[in-house]
Amino acid sequence: MPVRRALRPVRRYWRVLARHLTRYSAPARRAWRRSLQLRVVTLTLLASSLLVGTFGGFIADRSAEILLKRAEDNARVAMANKVDYALKQLTLYPQARDPELPGALNDLVNDLFDGDDAARGTSIISIRAESHPDLQAVAVPKVDTGDLITPEMIRAVSGDGGGVNRQIRTAEINNRTTKYLVYGSPVPTRFGHVELYYMVPLTSEDQDANLIRTTVLATGLALVILLGVVAGLVTRLVVTPVRVAARTAQRLSAGLLDQRMKVDGEDDLALLAAAFNQMAANLQRQIVRLEEMSRLQRRFTSDVSHELRTPLTTVRMAADLIFSEREDFDPAVARSAELLQAELDRFEELLTDLLEISRFDAGFAALDAEHTDLVPIAERVAERLTGLAERVGVELQLNLPDTPVIAEVDPRRVERVLRNLVGNAVEHGEAKPVQITMSTDGAAVAITVRDHGIGLKPGEERLVFNRFWRADPSRARQTGGTGLGLSISVEDARLHGGWLEAWGAPGEGAQFRLTLPVRAGDRLVAAPLPLIPRDRTAEVS
Repeated sequence: MPVRRALRPVRRYWRVLARHLTRYSAPARRAWRRSLQLRVVTLTLLASSLLVGTFGGFIADRSAEILLKRAEDNARVAMANKVDYALKQLTLYPQARDPELPGALNDLVNDLFDGDDAARGTSIISIRAESHPDLQAVAVPKVDTGDLITPEMIRAVSGDGGGVNRQIRTAEINNRTTKYLVYGSPVPTRFGHVELYYMVPLTSEDQDANLIRTTVLATGLALVILLGVVAGLVTRLVVTPVRVAARTAQRLSAGLLDQRMKVDGEDDLALLAAAFNQMAANLQRQIVRLEEMSRLQRRFTSDVSHELRTPLTTVRMAADLIFSEREDFDPAVARSAELLQAELDRFEELLTDLLEISRFDAGFAALDAEHTDLVPIAERVAERLTGLAERVGVELQLNLPDTPVIAEVDPRRVERVLRNLVGNAVEHGEAKPVQITMSTDGAAVAITVRDHGIGLKPGEERLVFNRFWRADPSRARQTGGTGLGLSISVEDARLHGGWLEAWGAPGEGAQFRLTLPVRAGDRLVAAPLPLIPRDRTAEVS
């Protein structure tokens, strides 16, 4: 617990930091998502930086290695010459206690400090004998070589089987920190081994290497910037027409059908602009033609529906009179009267649906919403369709809440939607039960109608709401209405701001779900009932 309490400020600080980072980085992330040119230029800069950095680093390191190798070769040759000269001079002294030997060592290092070493400025030559500490000499300039000649190097040079040894050391000489290439070699004499050390400064090599690195860095930076500028210009040449095409397409989609792109030149981008303009012109012609056809079709449907009302009323009056007197006719005429009455009912139903579709197409459909209990509406629909259900051997099962379900809806339209859904389920239920389920979550009301009949094929769950669409396209069908019921139902649902959806599987039946907001004008987020039946979901899982 104490550890957890101690970590709380850290977690709180981290959440605040993450929130600030997210807020301040939002413009950059938004620009990255929206700008193709920014992404291309950024990726070009990153790739070119990686490539130039890798290649430049390789060139700089390789140049430094070459400079160091050249310095080593020169120092090794000079060291061999100095060892030969020292060997010839020191063979004159048979004993280490010779009083002239210390002076001879000083003269020797001065002789070994030739013009080349003087030219290098701070080259150092040292002679020492491990077995005779008094026999030591350092060439001018006289400096402390303790930082350059390490004990490990002394042991490697003066020990049994000692030989030439090399190392690179950094020391402060004359108040300046300098890197040295140190060579050590034994010089066999008659009085014992003498060690000769040749220390060459690498100042000029380091300066040359730094100059190469600076040049490579400046050249690489200039090259990366140049590549970024080139990538930006090239991308701009390509992206600008695309942006113009996108803006023109947005205007076209907004209804400004006369918008066109400007065609410049004869290149691929000009060809794209010309093709886009041709497409826009074709679309404009097609849209205008289809709008005109749609307008004529809506007007024709509306006019025909209204014009047929008057003769239908007259025919209906005559048919009702004949139907009421059918018992006085012979059986053939009586049957004809019954058929005439049934077909007139279908014809009147078709006209009613066509008039309703015309209102939706013209935008004249209005919602007469009021606070309504949906439970009695569902019960009333089931009661009116009980006779049809009994004739086809279908059982209607109601799963309704015990308490009222109040919603702000148009009761006439909701009842029409439920009547269409339940009627279709009964006709296609194949003598199997049809379940009507209702549920609410306070924000939405959902009503599902489930049958266990022939079901729907994949893709037909979207086609069922098309006008005049039928699963059985045959004109000799025995069931079904005008083919406009579900189209009108989905328009009624949209008028409420709700959803009407379908699910089905071949041989497993279908389920339709009507979802309505409890308060008119509210936006639906979720439905209280699933679209796929729970028994089907359990089988899949």
